Amino acid sequence: MLSHQALRGSSTVHVARPTNKLSHLSSTRLAAAVKQTSRRQSARLALQQDVGKLASSASTECRQSRKAKQGHRSCVVANATKSIQASYSSPESSKSSLTPVLIAVAIASLGALLFGLHVAIVNGLQDAVSAELGFSGNTGLRGAMVSMVLAGATIGSTSGSGLADGLGRRKSFLLSAVPLVIGSILCATAGSANALLAGRFLCGMGIGLTSAVTPVYISEVAPTHLRGTLGSVNQLVICFGILGALVCNIAIPATQWRSIFALTAIPAVLLFLGMLGQPESPRWLVQKNRTSEAEQSARKLWGSDGASQLGDSKSGGAQTVVAKQSTAQLLGVRGVQIGIALFVLQQFAGINAVMYFSTQVFKEAGIQNAATASAAIGLVNVVGTIIAGSLIEKAGRVQLLTVSFTGMCISMFAMVAGRSLPQLASSAGTIAFAGTVAYVLSFALGAGPVPGLLVPEINTEQMRGRAMSLAMTAHWVCNFAVGQFFDYARVQWGAAGIFAFFGAMCAVAVLFIKSSVPETKGRSLEEVQAMLA
Repeated sequence: MLSHQALRGSSTVHVARPTNKLSHLSSTRLAAAVKQTSRRQSARLALQQDVGKLASSASTECRQSRKAKQGHRSCVVANATKSIQASYSSPESSKSSLTPVLIAVAIASLGALLFGLHVAIVNGLQDAVSAELGFSGNTGLRGAMVSMVLAGATIGSTSGSGLADGLGRRKSFLLSAVPLVIGSILCATAGSANALLAGRFLCGMGIGLTSAVTPVYISEVAPTHLRGTLGSVNQLVICFGILGALVCNIAIPATQWRSIFALTAIPAVLLFLGMLGQPESPRWLVQKNRTSEAEQSARKLWGSDGASQLGDSKSGGAQTVVAKQSTAQLLGVRGVQIGIALFVLQQFAGINAVMYFSTQVFKEAGIQNAATASAAIGLVNVVGTIIAGSLIEKAGRVQLLTVSFTGMCISMFAMVAGRSLPQLASSAGTIAFAGTVAYVLSFALGAGPVPGLLVPEINTEQMRGRAMSLAMTAHWVCNFAVGQFFDYARVQWGAAGIFAFFGAMCAVAVLFIKSSVPETKGRSLEEVQAMLA
């Protein structure tokens, strides 16, 4: 089979004008081959063989007569080359490598599912658990059922930086599954408050580690043209986990809380078993100068020409040795600063206050079936995230973030008006529910999925894991603060006061996004780094 280089090798030979018969034959066979290639990727080899035969025939004919112009030969070669290149870039070619990527993303997303489950699972179980274990009158222990997960997640996400960059993304997933399984079993078999809190802490450590690794792994295994859509899967599955927990609170009696905790061990086991068969991130392997393994992993994920998709990461990243930066040095990097700021603004915009205390807020607003209303909010979160996934590669990250925080700001101040204005007192319940729906929908369109996608995109391979870990540490610390102090702030300022604070933070977020956040839509990870350099 003659390649394009083989054709170029005959450039010193003068080509005679082929006979009409040969010219007609060449054009016909080339056109047929090109048409077949556009329909099926499997015809690619046949096209190359045909081009090779034609080139050989043309070369033989050329040797018989050297008086013709070279223009015709150049045209034939250019058309043949263009046909071969088109065959390699056809949609069918890209589709063939999508299935392994989807499998890898689906298994990695089990970490996100566990995130949502463990954060929200105690929403409707606190009364039954505290009554059975004998601390129903202890508000501190009841609050610790929520906060111990957040405390564990803070430690897990902090340690995740070294693990993800040192051991690799795949081994970090395997390691995270261990505390998730043990923690779920401890919660399910707890005979005391201390045993329950220990289990919740271990579960928190597991989801803290997966929360730092999952977005990084997905961004590194996803093709450039699908990175935004697949990146939004992380947030979508978190929403499914939250919704699943809220549905469990309705469908399963709270007295069966041990069975509910036991069920949360199943996704952790599946995560461990699934990751045993998944490839390591090719870009992490390149960073570690393991080029051969990186090419093998790339071919497994992206097809036979997968190694070529590593691009500048392969050609330059493996030869560049970057000294490990301290945490203080990392905090001075623009990409790290943007990531931390986005997650701080996300949390202080009030999303987890809404998720943790929506039932209580709805009851105060006069809504009769508050638990069902909270489950409906969880469903809205899922729907909004699905919509965001379809828009993220069209609208771009910055536009979605701007629209999202703007909608959240308007929704919060609408709920402030419903709580504060006497004229709206009769409609307080309706405004509370409608405002919450609008707020959560706005969050799901951008503020939810985009930060986790953006942080791996705007940080280099050498610091991507640590950057995501620092951002998620900020997330969990702020999450803990909001969860711990929301009730106190609500008593001091009233619901209207705390909602006004959340609305103001949304406005600050809009200004920050407009001034500081870069657009990464349609750019490879290497192109984004060049833009930020």
